[in-house]
Amino acid sequence: MSTQTESAHGTESPPGNWRAGTLAGIAGGIAMGVLVIAMNPPTIAVAIPSLYGLAPPPTPGVGMVVHVSHGAVLGVAFAGIAGAVGVDSDAKVVGLGVGWGVVTWAVLAALVMPLWLSAVGSPASPPLPNFAPPSLLWHVVYGLVLGGVYVAIEDAV
Repeated sequence: MSTQTESAHGTESPPGNWRAGTLAGIAGGIAMGVLVIAMNPPTIAVAIPSLYGLAPPPTPGVGMVVHVSHGAVLGVAFAGIAGAVGVDSDAKVVGLGVGWGVVTWAVLAALVMPLWLSAVGSPASPPLPNFAPPSLLWHVVYGLVLGGVYVAIEDAV
């Protein structure tokens, strides 16, 4: 009779599905970006690329790529949070996505972005704080799509 002992070598995965978080974040970033372009094109064309010195002049394509990249990274963070808190229903995951959208609005869009744009001398620097209601709507849409897509693909990727 033999016994086998398994040893852990640091291969344990973090909580959540980071692949689903990445893809869901991309989907949310695209949905939000389309809404931003429809409601306030300079946000995507100037403000977002200005964070990295990529505007002016207005570069909406670059702004969209940067924005969707941010969405993907924030989607990975969302996946980690969703896994860590152990949400137990699809509706709660979607609700957590909406909540994550509100948090990203309150912290990143309203506080960090104005400071960052001011620091780099962007002509699109908004006031600090920038608790703009349209931006809240955009971030809620991001979170809603993020949570919905995460639920839809979590077991598939």
